[in-house]
Amino acid sequence: MNLDQNRTPLFDAVKYHVKRNAIPLQIPGHKHGYGLEEYREFVGENVLKMDLNETRGIDLIWDPISVIAEAEKLLADSLGAKHAYFLINGTTSGVQAMILSSCTPGDKIILPRNAHKSIFNGLILSGANPVYVQPEIDDYLGIVTGITADGLREAIDQNRDAKAVMAINPSYYGVASELARIVETAHRGCMPVLVDEAHGTHMGFHPHFPISAMAAGADMSAASLHKTGGSMTQSSALLVGSSKINPSYIKQVLNLTYSSSPSYILLCSLDVARKQLSVNGRQMLDRILAMVNRTREEINKIDGLFAPDKNYFEKSGKLSFDETKLLVSVQKLGLTGYEVEEILAKDYNILIELADMYNILAVISLGEKEEFLQSFVAALRDIADNAKRKEVKRIETIQFSPEVVMPPRDAFFSKKRSVPLEQCAGEIAGEMVMVYPPGIPLVSMGEIITADIIDYVKMLKAERCTIQGTIDPIVDNIMVLDR
Repeated sequence: MNLDQNRTPLFDAVKYHVKRNAIPLQIPGHKHGYGLEEYREFVGENVLKMDLNETRGIDLIWDPISVIAEAEKLLADSLGAKHAYFLINGTTSGVQAMILSSCTPGDKIILPRNAHKSIFNGLILSGANPVYVQPEIDDYLGIVTGITADGLREAIDQNRDAKAVMAINPSYYGVASELARIVETAHRGCMPVLVDEAHGTHMGFHPHFPISAMAAGADMSAASLHKTGGSMTQSSALLVGSSKINPSYIKQVLNLTYSSSPSYILLCSLDVARKQLSVNGRQMLDRILAMVNRTREEINKIDGLFAPDKNYFEKSGKLSFDETKLLVSVQKLGLTGYEVEEILAKDYNILIELADMYNILAVISLGEKEEFLQSFVAALRDIADNAKRKEVKRIETIQFSPEVVMPPRDAFFSKKRSVPLEQCAGEIAGEMVMVYPPGIPLVSMGEIITADIIDYVKMLKAERCTIQGTIDPIVDNIMVLDR
């Protein structure tokens, strides 16, 4: 379309209303912050004046006809999509909208076993039945890499009646599967491809990164602009790349979860972030890549640390890697990633994105400063110098494929009871049990819990691994269906 990406129609409209300073005989009740003085003094009066609601001239997110509609067209043009929709309740809402728009109750959807919980929640909302594809694992790093086109083809051959394929691009760790081949494989099976691109908004703005969902020919994707694109937390976008997708139906689906009181502070941040990426993204990402790769080189000079680059992941020809994800293996220090994360926070005032049994992950993005990374390297060097180099126990990663006896939606709405972990064999899981690493659910709602799964969970607990998804935070008990 070649639209003028220097424009910010929504932000301009909101700025006009802030400057106008109209008498606010309407909600929100804080009235430009005068009813919330302590907060106003801290964040500033402009933020509170931007907190508008259904004000004449700033458009409505659920039925945009003016400035929001213009801003969404600019976003679609910027990201190579046919249509774009602003989201103010995170990429979670976009993922769920993709599933709801593709599947009806009882339909099958093919997806990676290491899917984010928003995808599992989308299964509950839609009533769709999952067909899992097991991702591959990097044994040394102990992390999930991704599914392959061959693995997907096998799942399609066995489930010709599936309605859609879900893919992840990239993973939390920055590893991307062969997305173009995955899209091609799914389309040959006449299935649309939905992409959870929560960690990849920036990838379409620089050739060094893995291919974006829209460039790969995906039918829809959900992108967290707030994670890597510069907008505020909770602001994201749903993208449509195929003429086969009905935009009117997408709007209907989105309106199921849209708030009737959206935050224009978040919406404006999407408008400005899109402009920045479109106009200056290439130069900003050039700078970021240079910084992170210098940092990676410095880390790899420290005895006991290993920070993989693109070459490490791309040697198989089936994977690519987003190098703004600074993944560091710490296992040779004799420390777990959890321990290093704690040391960094308590002793060096450094907060990282993620830790697992063997690694830590720092996300390097648009607002990065050289001094941040220098402090990070210095801290790692100090930690390495003082490490006792005790052996970190390696836990063999096992990919479980429990029997699915009930759709996640049915399991969610079934009556449940809490059962001690040791007594769960043969029960139907009423919640998901998932561990990092590698991020694959050991068992999900509606699946049979086996004795092998119980033994594995107990071993993980003994090693103080992080287990997610259970109501009981220490996983002494699991919710199962009350049969």
